[in-house]
Amino acid sequence: MKKPVFAMLLGGFLGIFDGLTALITGGPEIPSQIGVIVAGSMFKGLVAGAIIGLVAQKTQSMAITVTVGLAVRAFFAYLVTIGSPYLWEIVLPGSIVGLIVGFASVKYRGPATSRA
Repeated sequence: MKKPVFAMLLGGFLGIFDGLTALITGGPEIPSQIGVIVAGSMFKGLVAGAIIGLVAQKTQSMAITVTVGLAVRAFFAYLVTIGSPYLWEIVLPGSIVGLIVGFASVKYRGPATSRA
């Protein structure tokens, strides 16, 4: 599995949990909207994971990839907060997911290949 695919899958999976944090940090209207929130967060994770994975594939720099992961997820999370009172409740978990995906993408080596 290539790094962009790995990062997309990890970003989408962690995006589910990112969306579920809305149940903890959000207001009383959140439980009725949780399905849309989780789906949107998973989509953000897939798109950001693709970007992070491509960066991880091009550069092997941990610092660059983690910074890009943080910036991309924070930006996407910020786009969601436009018109919402929950700025930090959305941006902070999204940024943490970006850090994790960036770190894991650099550390991921892929399947071992044997040469005959």
